[in-house]
Amino acid sequence: MTFAPLKNDTFLRACLGQATEHTPVWLMRQAGRYLPEYCATRARAGSFMGLATNVDYATEVTLQPLERYPLDASILFSDILTVPDAMGLGLSFQQGEGPKFEKVVRDEAAVAQLAVPDMDKLRYVFDAVTSIRKALNGRVPLIGFSGSPWTLACYMVEGGGSQDYRHVKTLMYARPDLMHRVLAINADAVAQYLNLQIDAGAQAVMVFDSWGGVLADGAFQDFSLAYTRRVLGQLKRTGVDGAVVPRIVFTKGGGLWLPEMTGLDCDVLGLDWTMNLGAARRIVIDAAQKASEPNAGSAASTPTEGQDLPQSRPPKALQGNIDPNVLFAPPEAIRTEVRRVLDSFGRPHTYTAVPGSTHIFNLGHGISQFTPPEHVTHLVDEVHTHSRRLRAA
Repeated sequence: MTFAPLKNDTFLRACLGQATEHTPVWLMRQAGRYLPEYCATRARAGSFMGLATNVDYATEVTLQPLERYPLDASILFSDILTVPDAMGLGLSFQQGEGPKFEKVVRDEAAVAQLAVPDMDKLRYVFDAVTSIRKALNGRVPLIGFSGSPWTLACYMVEGGGSQDYRHVKTLMYARPDLMHRVLAINADAVAQYLNLQIDAGAQAVMVFDSWGGVLADGAFQDFSLAYTRRVLGQLKRTGVDGAVVPRIVFTKGGGLWLPEMTGLDCDVLGLDWTMNLGAARRIVIDAAQKASEPNAGSAASTPTEGQDLPQSRPPKALQGNIDPNVLFAPPEAIRTEVRRVLDSFGRPHTYTAVPGSTHIFNLGHGISQFTPPEHVTHLVDEVHTHSRRLRAA
């Protein structure tokens, strides 16, 4: 498979800690119900799954936001629940109600029936990745994605969305052995799923740990973080064109565990709006510095600025993290908040000789379906304008 050369690699370079001319920006759920053109395509498709499983429709809606905004990355249009659907749980979407599973996984018999699904059942996803990559024609990179093992388990056990996570936490506390079995199967399925997206042309992959933040400290490490690590340990490092495929991990509500997440084998950590970017930046820089010390724990071994950087891993890049509800404010207020987020990260990394601490602008969670589309124009423009201004200062 050959694809057109990439014309805008700003996002990929930032993922890998390389200096960029501006801070790249893309939005979680950037192809979605806030866009009238998306709603029109969905109406033609007849249903959400009719949209997601049709290669032409999935390609069309993935590209729609790029026609409106100069975004620096695209993300596959799909859903995080395609994997458990392929396991035979019977996924459906009811208008206004969200996803539902016909079968739930709450006891030993249901867990015994689970297995890593035949990935041919997800061929429509991989075909969509290839189709989108070709349609992009090198405009921007394409991100593939999956839900995390824990987040998928939440839906599988609850049977859909949940306010209190009562069923999944009951299983976790009452039968941790069963929960670990579910999570192991999910992790291996997610790894295969992401690797096949990479084979199909994805240039970066993202793990959405959307519900990791509902766990207690201790439970997060055992039931979420450990299985995200298991996924990352199986992922391919390079794509079909031989380029490095960055890995992004986003845990909503996970700021408490950021120091532990710095040990993940990923390139980017996503943050929701509750975490200060400057504080997060200090955490990832400190973690990278400690990892590069010849004798960990020795004060005398602390490297000076720039020392050993070419041989060591750069700090994790950070992605995020403006509150999506900012987009309901007037345009000037949106621009003010964009500047505040960029300023909170601090002076951008501009040293081209070695990798450093970098930032990818995004929302702290997915864009609301009620967002005025024209407000996104102000956000994207201000990210590009102000981030260039910061580099020139």
